[in-house]
Amino acid sequence: MPNPTILRLRLLSLALIVASLAGQLWLPRPTTATPDASALPAIPFTDVNPLGANFFLNREVEPWKRELTVRMAKEAGIGWMKQMFSWEEIEQRPGYFFDDKFKTSTWKKYDEIVDLAEQHGMRIIARVDRPPAWARQDNRLPTAPPDKLEDYANFVKTLVSRYKGRVQYYQIWNEPNIWPEWGDQAINPAEYVEMLKLVYTKAKEADPNVVILSAPLAQTLEKSERNLSELDFLTAMYEAGARDYFDILAANAYGFDEPPDTPADPDVLNFSRLQLLRAIMVQHGDADKPIWFNEFGWNASPEDFPPQKLIWRRVSEAQQATYTADAIRLARSWGWVGVLNTWYFRQVGDIDISRSDYFFRMVDTDFTPRLVYHEVKALGQELAAALPGVHEESNPAVSAGPGWYGRHLVGASGHRVLQSPDDGGQIQFRFDGTGLSLSLVSSSTAAKVNVTVDGANSNDNSVIQLPSGSNTGFVVSPVVSGLAPGQHTVTLTLVEGGPWAFDTFEVEHKPPQVSLWALWGVAALGALMFLLTFLRRWQPR
Repeated sequence: MPNPTILRLRLLSLALIVASLAGQLWLPRPTTATPDASALPAIPFTDVNPLGANFFLNREVEPWKRELTVRMAKEAGIGWMKQMFSWEEIEQRPGYFFDDKFKTSTWKKYDEIVDLAEQHGMRIIARVDRPPAWARQDNRLPTAPPDKLEDYANFVKTLVSRYKGRVQYYQIWNEPNIWPEWGDQAINPAEYVEMLKLVYTKAKEADPNVVILSAPLAQTLEKSERNLSELDFLTAMYEAGARDYFDILAANAYGFDEPPDTPADPDVLNFSRLQLLRAIMVQHGDADKPIWFNEFGWNASPEDFPPQKLIWRRVSEAQQATYTADAIRLARSWGWVGVLNTWYFRQVGDIDISRSDYFFRMVDTDFTPRLVYHEVKALGQELAAALPGVHEESNPAVSAGPGWYGRHLVGASGHRVLQSPDDGGQIQFRFDGTGLSLSLVSSSTAAKVNVTVDGANSNDNSVIQLPSGSNTGFVVSPVVSGLAPGQHTVTLTLVEGGPWAFDTFEVEHKPPQVSLWALWGVAALGALMFLLTFLRRWQPR
């Protein structure tokens, strides 16, 4: 039987080896992050939170209902609010923005919507159409364009100026390829492009950082003067010179009664029909722009619904939920899709439920969430944390406080950076890894930023010193490193200095490593154990 003293020494040595290895495995390692632009998406506006929805907050009278609607959307991970800004409501007479009947500014309601979106960390995509009666002689259709396109362009410029830095994404008109949206007249792609050019120019004058979305086109197989296939209309838009006058192509993608992976076909209406629009973009040399979905979804009308009312056909609620989540995953895999706005989140209570379009909803008018809401919420939780790698400033793992806005910057990845408000603001990064670095925009102002990790202060306040001079260079700055593997939330709060901006961020995952000292320690302890065993055997019996 081994000598008890020798056995104790062996056990002690083994314990020391295990302790040494464990200590080295969890020892924080320094971060030397250098963001690699080649690892980023090639197409701007695609590394974004894909979850968006259409809202009707301008028709919701009670403030608590507006607040609850937005809060439920945010809890589901929805980061984008597609919201109409009605020209006819806001500019009731040329240059006049006051409601004489209710004795209040016509901006008030929309100011409150913008405030609400900011409070819940959601970004707005503003749909701008519906001209006021004074802008047309023929007012039989309220959705028809104005007689003078300049009137519309001037209104958009006014709108952009008012919400500069707060609302940055504007959709210019809606479905101009079908007669109800273009008035009781022949469809005219060239005239729509003229509208787009005027608005694009005016909007960029008001705010160079604004992002213009083209009008989404209705899905249709018709090829007449009244209704024109979206494929033919988009082709005609490019032929009329539209390419230089929008930043993002907006599109509709209803699934009807087919799953999202049903192949695209020019003679079939389905979700994958978007790939045909994409092919037209590529054909016209516009492959570096993304597509965002203005409306998409599946209708879940009851089984006993009259067939003649099923304009969008129908699927079961379970299929609606599954198809919606699968469609988002599929579209993201294409590499050229950004935001997907479901049609729709919740109506305000005045919709007739005998209409089939009611049953696209994610949430009932009484705030009962449907299956599709829960499915999207689960998907949102999957997307909430950035994985190791380099990401754009628009990634869904970034939660910016009020006042942060995207700024156009030549030389930046995707030509955009995220700019803080003048007081610096607060921003959070949620990631799964061991470290975080930022590619900061160089500035003439030094900034001191307080860093908290998972709600606790880091060992030291991070001080970011940026070189003076040009505001177009970039400085890679490690923020935290050596964290235990897993999910973390890093919060940055400016405590000294001026506004700051960053381009990309990198999440690092350093696998546990054994240092050279640990290896020497293991070798020494092994040698000691061998020596003790040898001495025991050498002792005379």
